[in-house]
Amino acid sequence: MTLGELANLAEILGALTIISGVIFGLYQMTELRKQRSDMIASDLMKTFYSPELSHAVALIRALPDNASAEELRSLGPRGEQAAVQICTIFETMGVLVHERIAPYLLVEQLAGGMICVMHRKLAVWLDTIRLEQQQPSWAEWFQWLAEQLSERKTQNAPAHIRFRHWRP
Repeated sequence: MTLGELANLAEILGALTIISGVIFGLYQMTELRKQRSDMIASDLMKTFYSPELSHAVALIRALPDNASAEELRSLGPRGEQAAVQICTIFETMGVLVHERIAPYLLVEQLAGGMICVMHRKLAVWLDTIRLEQQQPSWAEWFQWLAEQLSERKTQNAPAHIRFRHWRP
């Protein structure tokens, strides 16, 4: 084999090595994204197993839609603590959805109805807090997420109706 042929062979092997490395890198990136998505889904689900969130939702759920700040505060310190906890959790979810870290569909399926109901209950209180604190961005991502979900929830039948004929 001549020196020229060896150089050509080395060039071909080098190109194949680079192509293989790129393919392997792309595969690794795909696997990393899948792992990240699975981890986010797991973390989101864990959020709903919290007894504190359950207590907060139960307390706020008892309020009428568009409850005033006075109505919420009449529940005592636990009322506003529950509202702040709900806002904080769903605020985080809103940012994760907007930044496409958490899939919208997953959040919709896990908590879409609950987020819509909690926002309906707390909307007037949120406006009051924003004025009192002079902070118009208070719970902005919670509101954004609730508005996105409400729009879709009115367009789709609930899962128990849509998938009533589904069998495992």
